[in-house]
Amino acid sequence: MSGALRLQLAPSRPLAALIVMAHASAAAAVYGLLGGTMGALAAAAFVALGAAAARSRALLAAGSSVRAIEIGGPEPVFELANGARLAAPVAARRYVTRHVVALPLGGELRRTLLVTGDMLGREEFRRLRLWALWNRLPGVAPKQLAA
Repeated sequence: MSGALRLQLAPSRPLAALIVMAHASAAAAVYGLLGGTMGALAAAAFVALGAAAARSRALLAAGSSVRAIEIGGPEPVFELANGARLAAPVAARRYVTRHVVALPLGGELRRTLLVTGDMLGREEFRRLRLWALWNRLPGVAPKQLAA
């Protein structure tokens, strides 16, 4: 296994747009169901919640947003936008695809961290996907180094 790897996350505008669109769709459904003033207020609340979620989870602008991940040690360390560094366990059940990695975090963080391909460089995202799948970083076998 290689040494620890630090992954600096960048904001994702496409993810932010997707979050806001999902909340706007829910707002439209609530307004269609309730109608009137109550429906409009509930719909506005859904859109506001979507904007807050996009700001925190995709644009990484909130103080509690995860800005960096250090993997390869005994437990991953997550650096927040406010400067706090927290070690947190990652659940064994992870969602990994070509475009997104979902990491259910425990400990103080207690959330699911969603990392999209545009939040990291191509090679860094590949290494994160491999780590998420196998719980170890790709490395070179010692015999290959001796050659």
